[in-house]
Amino acid sequence: MFDLDGTLLPLDLETFLHGCFSGMARRVDRWLAPDELVNLIWAAVKDTVKNDEPHRTNDEVFREAFMARAGAGKEEVWAEMKAFYEEEFAQLRHLARPTDLAQEICRTALEQGYELVVATNPIFPEKAIHERLRWAGLEAIPFRLVTTMENSHYCKPRVQYYREILTKIGRCPEECTMIGNDVVEDGAAAEAGIPVGLVTDCLVGSVPADRSPAWTGTLTDVLEWIKHREI
Repeated sequence: MFDLDGTLLPLDLETFLHGCFSGMARRVDRWLAPDELVNLIWAAVKDTVKNDEPHRTNDEVFREAFMARAGAGKEEVWAEMKAFYEEEFAQLRHLARPTDLAQEICRTALEQGYELVVATNPIFPEKAIHERLRWAGLEAIPFRLVTTMENSHYCKPRVQYYREILTKIGRCPEECTMIGNDVVEDGAAAEAGIPVGLVTDCLVGSVPADRSPAWTGTLTDVLEWIKHREI
């Protein structure tokens, strides 16, 4: 299981999100000020992360939470946000720092007999996640699963997020490894019994002494680890 942002696709998350919010804000400024839009989005994200109803997708929860807080013009605002992903999101590619290592890691893992999952926090729509996979040069990789707003019912750092992945791919925790760069969000896989490897190139958070991951290292270290690890 690989995280995407900051792991397979190195980037500064704060800068990337600022680019997303700025692009959306320009499209909806007749209804909402930029700060109002950002506050609405984060409030809806918080509700989505807190959701524990297994029959509601993240997309459904986010939309309901957003629309409940938005005022006049909310239908138009929602339509413009969707259009942003279709028409402008690809222009944010310059905010990422793709590396050839990502493709080499995935192809090496496939050659070693692994199944691969993109376990990115599913708070973005499918369109945006698959676009970022293209930025990383991974659009042709046959991933077993890519988690998105539309196909997921939980978010990181909820343990249910990882349990849902295990159910979907039919694997036990000990058969998997979660490789990510966020101590809290990716480290939460350990609560589901999944060993965790933390990539330090774009590390978010500090590793607590009482909950060390299975290993830490750079993307180069990940490649070497996969090359020499026996399934």
